[in-house]
Amino acid sequence: MSFAPGPSRWPDVWLATTARGVSTCGDFLAASTLTLALQSAGAGGLAVSGLLLAASLPLVALAPLTGRLADRVDSRVLLVGAGLAQAAVCLALAYAGHPALVIGLVALLAAGLAVTQPVLSALVPVMVRPADLPRASALHQTAGTLGALAGPALAGLLVGQFGARLPLLVDAASYLALVAAGLLIRTRRGGARSAGPATGGPAAPAAADATAGAGWRLRRDPLLSAMIVSLAGVIAAVGAINVVEVFFIRETLGSSTTMYGVVTGAWTLGILLGAWLFAPLARRLTDDGRLLGAGLALLGFCCLAVLASAAVPSALLLVPIWLLGGVANGGDNVLNNVLLARRVPEAARGRAYAIFGAASQGAAMAGFVAGGVLLELFDPRPLVAACGVAGTLVVAALAVPVARAARVGRAPVAAAGFTTPGAAR
Repeated sequence: MSFAPGPSRWPDVWLATTARGVSTCGDFLAASTLTLALQSAGAGGLAVSGLLLAASLPLVALAPLTGRLADRVDSRVLLVGAGLAQAAVCLALAYAGHPALVIGLVALLAAGLAVTQPVLSALVPVMVRPADLPRASALHQTAGTLGALAGPALAGLLVGQFGARLPLLVDAASYLALVAAGLLIRTRRGGARSAGPATGGPAAPAAADATAGAGWRLRRDPLLSAMIVSLAGVIAAVGAINVVEVFFIRETLGSSTTMYGVVTGAWTLGILLGAWLFAPLARRLTDDGRLLGAGLALLGFCCLAVLASAAVPSALLLVPIWLLGGVANGGDNVLNNVLLARRVPEAARGRAYAIFGAASQGAAMAGFVAGGVLLELFDPRPLVAACGVAGTLVVAALAVPVARAARVGRAPVAAAGFTTPGAAR
């Protein structure tokens, strides 16, 4: 696997981290602003649902294309081009009025995100030594989480004070962070950097990795396949909670909008803590099979946290439960990122991260649809319990296949001639 050939390039890591944080804040700022704008304009639930789907569907539908772009085109070209395009789309959104036009522009904005996500994710492992990858992954995840926290809060403040146009103009400016990162980051991948002479000299390892990347297929690695299937399965089973939670907290538990923000923020804060708490574990676990098993255990803990939350009599008791659930969620995210970077040849990491993101987004969309339908038939509390039970059953059902994949999953890596994580250290 290709990592930084010398010392870790932390200035590049910080540039990529900052770009992800600022652009993620912009993504959530736009989504929250447009949702509020549509609701204030009298648009119905269909328009809001269309907005959410438009923001998610391109990440799933375009994954095969954007993953290959991330591997085959210079990362600087993609970051600069996509950043400028997203800024232009967001500028158009600031002056768009018709809901159909807004939804179409949001889909274009998400198409840009479908490009930049695998580019940034695949760049980080190239910037650092294998031993520093867990820390770099935690930094990258922290930036995204902080952006996700700041975006909705900033949208509420700006929309309330100035209307929808100003936050969208601010959002357009935020995408210029991607342009700046593309120009300033010295580490580059894709294009000619994914290939090299086939024999001899210092370029031989890179050429071998490029050759392996060209032939890489997810289905040939049972361990990575098990990781993605287990994550997508749990997200699909529990994903309805994202729709149900607002009704559970506000109506069933009779809490204020402030308490709703505190509860949902507790899970996000837990993700931050989990990323840093589990980064040392990811560094010590050099056996990929154990890393996969630890990730499944953390997913199971997330499901148990959701199940436990169905029994609380007040929203205040949800805060510690969801904080712990978020810690497990953040830890699993770090383990997944490290596992992908270890097992996928550098020349194919863009495709791998795009597939990973598409599986997560597609499963989440299934959960959104299920949550909306089930709320028409059942009360929120039993639905919260059902989400927890469903997720726990998925984890239990996957325990044996994951254990089997962990045993046989080492063979494809060794057969391909890649350096195993233990040997790299």
